[in-house]
Amino acid sequence: QAQLVESGGGSVQAGGSLRLSCAASGYTYSTYGSYCMGWFRQAPEKEREGVAGIGRDGSTTYADSVKGRFTISQDNAKKILYLQMNSLKPEDTAMYYCAATWAGTYLKNGRCYGSGRYWGQGTQVTVSS
Repeated sequence: QAQLVESGGGSVQAGGSLRLSCAASGYTYSTYGSYCMGWFRQAPEKEREGVAGIGRDGSTTYADSVKGRFTISQDNAKKILYLQMNSLKPEDTAMYYCAATWAGTYLKNGRCYGSGRYWGQGTQVTVSS
């Protein structure tokens, strides 16, 4: 069964760094390579928002709130997606979700758009002041 599994979340003080990982299992290499991959986050009582996305050609997009601080990357051979988060702020506190978007995908404003999306279960990031 295909699934996305996030890891790397935790608690850190403001100004610190974390690296999130998302391991895709159950996908073939070609299937994984066809997805637009990305990270979303959802803070309590807020809507889920796109943080960063990476297209099939390696192009990237970031939400304005994380530009210059977060970097998305992936290892296609290992089918792992990463999010390097530096200079973390308390407002970055949220549950972070990995997502694979498929069919007619494009990047805009920190997220992948497409016809469908698979989600991971999320990993919590807490930044204290």
